Amino acid sequence: MLLTGFSTLIWLLYLVMLVLAVVALFLAATAREDAYRAADKQKKSFWLIILGITVAVNLFVPMLFLQLAGAVASIVFMVDVRPALKAVSGGGGGRRGGSSSDGPYGPYNGGR
Repeated sequence: MLLTGFSTLIWLLYLVMLVLAVVALFLAATAREDAYRAADKQKKSFWLIILGITVAVNLFVPMLFLQLAGAVASIVFMVDVRPALKAVSGGGGGRRGGSSSDGPYGPYNGGR
């Protein structure tokens, strides 16, 4: 019974790494090429190749070491490259301009 639970945990780990790689590949493909240059990151083609290989490894090569290396690449893209791309593309997390002191009905100026 313990071995069955462990194999289920490993299968879920594989699934999470695959989903992370697919999402990162999709986000890398939908970002503009000039945003990569403006953010001073590697070229779009570099990230598409790395993340494409990651998805292929997760689907066809069941070697945990290679999958973990791909997960590291996906995580680097998600936490470093993607926020930089959003910053130069004007994507501020769904906000349409404004400052950090803006409330839902306009600017908040501290009760003045």
